[in-house]
Amino acid sequence: MKKILITGSSGFLGSNILKNLVKSNFFYATTRINKISKNRNLKFIYFKDHDDLNSKLKKIKVDIVIHCATNYIKEHTQKDISKITKANIEFGNIILENLNGMRVKSFINFCTVWQNFNSKRKEPANLYSASKNAFLEILKFYKKKNNKINYLNLYVSDTYGENDIRKKIINVIKDNNFKKKKIKIISKKLSLNLLNVKDIVNATMIAVLKNIKSGDYNIVNNKNFSISKIILHLKKNKNFQLKIIWGNKKIINDKIFKFQKLPYWKPKYSELENLKNFILKR
Repeated sequence: MKKILITGSSGFLGSNILKNLVKSNFFYATTRINKISKNRNLKFIYFKDHDDLNSKLKKIKVDIVIHCATNYIKEHTQKDISKITKANIEFGNIILENLNGMRVKSFINFCTVWQNFNSKRKEPANLYSASKNAFLEILKFYKKKNNKINYLNLYVSDTYGENDIRKKIINVIKDNNFKKKKIKIISKKLSLNLLNVKDIVNATMIAVLKNIKSGDYNIVNNKNFSISKIILHLKKNKNFQLKIIWGNKKIINDKIFKFQKLPYWKPKYSELENLKNFILKR
């Protein structure tokens, strides 16, 4: 049984990872809400601010850190700058500063393909992804300082799955179909790389269990999905009656920077049939 510190455990990605890996590992989970775990394999680390977090991290020893915490804002305003900086840079920096003291052997950091927008290295799509790139620059310093620790940067594409409350396009299609509301989609030629969160959980398990060398790895699907073709397939089912207003015909297609795929991993739950079943399931 490994001792693992996870950040962002209340988010979509972090909560799924925690739910599945806590069965066979002991977890510390950072939280800003004071709560008590009923699971003997889970202990929450409640912190009021980053100074408080720093002092509490000095009291624990873990084998692995899984860093999922992030503040995602697609299009920011000036009021969002402080939130993005604190969550995506400063918070992670506190974790990095304590790696050596916690005796960490492996640091697993989740990134987004939007940090290399349109397949251009270090070309962020927005301020959110720019802040994630800034954190990677800080990470380089700690890699030199603590070079015995294994560092994995896992780049994920757009995700979907059960209990997802985010306003992502697949969730919008799913929810509005059952509400019988029409929706507008930006382009009839929109294609996205979509991955079921179950496949990301499996990738995390591999990163925890296997001896994978430090580096940047993609956790993405083998191909992109045309949203209009997904809709055509869904219309063959009588339970799908969603009315869609299509925007322009501009080609919008994810071009993902080609990091190597995570060793020992391949997607199993992210085929078209899986996606259709997810959208149609109540």
